[in-house]
Amino acid sequence: MEVVDGRRLRREQNRETVLDALAELFDEGAYQPSTTEIAERAGLSPRSLFRYFDDVDDLNHAVIERELANARPLLDTGVTPAADTRTKIEHLVEARVRLYETIAPAARAARVCAHRHPAIATQLREARSFLRHQIAKLFAAELGDRRQALLPAIDALCSFESHQLLREDQRLSRAKTVSTLVLAVAALLDDNGGTT
Repeated sequence: MEVVDGRRLRREQNRETVLDALAELFDEGAYQPSTTEIAERAGLSPRSLFRYFDDVDDLNHAVIERELANARPLLDTGVTPAADTRTKIEHLVEARVRLYETIAPAARAARVCAHRHPAIATQLREARSFLRHQIAKLFAAELGDRRQALLPAIDALCSFESHQLLREDQRLSRAKTVSTLVLAVAALLDDNGGTT
């Protein structure tokens, strides 16, 4: 029993080491590293990678799933639909920026890999759907029946892609990104054009 448990423990540790290695490569901007690069980073031989994962797709899926699972507590906006509109907007934007800064490397890797990996594409669709429904629920009173057409625009503003555009392409600071998104969402939701 002890030998089996020792082997299982070593296997789990090696598996985690491989996942850590790939996550580090994602952090460095290498979203499609070779098996040799991953193995080198993990301190293993390329062949031994596949003792722990079926193939590269399985490895990519596992690390992205782990990183997203670690970020799940960040999904909580810390506000209820009963709060005033401005408070809800501020909490939502702050929560999304915090989430996206935490998951950025894995999120970029997922987008690079999604077209080749159905499981990763499904993860992305499910994550996007969850985030869109979170907005719909939080702002149900503001959207009502007549303003449901605003949901796709608010969803787009609060997306990972918009965050990356503001932070990476436009080089806005974190604070400026938050204030820009708050003003944009408020302009859509507030009856007086976001000036509250």
